[in-house]
Amino acid sequence: MNIMNNLQDMYIAIPKGRVMIEAIPILEEIGLIPEKSFFDNNSRILQFSTNKKNVKIIKVRSFDVATFLIYGAVQIAIIGSDVLDEFNHSEIYSPIDLNVGHCRMVVASSNEILKKENPLEWSYVRVATKYPNITKKHFEKRGVHAECIKLNGAMEIAPKMSLCRRIVDLVDTGKTLEANGLIEVEEITKVSTRIAINRTAYKTRFEEMIELINKFESINNEK
Repeated sequence: MNIMNNLQDMYIAIPKGRVMIEAIPILEEIGLIPEKSFFDNNSRILQFSTNKKNVKIIKVRSFDVATFLIYGAVQIAIIGSDVLDEFNHSEIYSPIDLNVGHCRMVVASSNEILKKENPLEWSYVRVATKYPNITKKHFEKRGVHAECIKLNGAMEIAPKMSLCRRIVDLVDTGKTLEANGLIEVEEITKVSTRIAINRTAYKTRFEEMIELINKFESINNEK
């Protein structure tokens, strides 16, 4: 399955959005500075050079980060543990928690529905979520059959549109749930940002990989 990049460059994948914003200071701490266009929100460029001649960065969607990593197109990634858990792929090794990007994955529903239903008595649920694999596993542990409707966004509006009665999504402050009339039912897992690596690259380019990994690890040791 692995299609390791034939070039000698080391590629790091970073997801767009919140994780990318939090990743910038981390890159600076390990002495890795992306080119100026990386910081241009209007730029459509997805691949960037850095101050290190052989280290490149790509900027893609969070779930695409995992795909690039699995197939060896990139060797290292800064990625949320939610994405890692959803893919749960043997080719990804995730040795370092960067201790940033903290949030939680929860089950949520509306107050109207919860007045009529006891979550402890659920035997079948239809759930809108970006994380069908995590969701199904969570409910299976409770003996509940979960029918998952895959959405990439706008989860909170799904119950209002009668698409489902429950959602599984990430929450930080919970304000988005509240604004859309939803209540947290239970927490599935805590989420943070991690360093993940391609296992084949770790074996075939060990010295390069371990040098970068040690730099990321040193950040945690300083905290």
